[in-house]
Amino acid sequence: QVQLLESGGGLVQPGGSLKLSCTTSGIIFRFASMAWYRQVTGKQRELVAAVTSGGSSNYADSVKGRFTISRDNAKNTVYLQMNSLKSEDTAVYYCSHTDVWGRAYWGQGTQVTVSS
Repeated sequence: QVQLLESGGGLVQPGGSLKLSCTTSGIIFRFASMAWYRQVTGKQRELVAAVTSGGSSNYADSVKGRFTISRDNAKNTVYLQMNSLKSEDTAVYYCSHTDVWGRAYWGQGTQVTVSS
């Protein structure tokens, strides 16, 4: 059974930083591509960052230069380091994995609120 468990969300002031973690089970993590998405109520879920099994990454234009996705294969965990946070980064952040058959798996989400 695939499980993705996010942590690290919270309330932070504009300009601050947060680091999200997503711990996985039920997948062969070292071969898995992983991604972070976010969703604001009433809007579509959007891709924030993704990382391949080989470590290549890509980012949404809105977070380039501020966010960094990384992975620790020994811990079956993917991270999202978020710096220089803005109010528009406020959202629920989801960890995601899509398997070779196209099935998407999601965590429960973690709330990030950027506000003074």
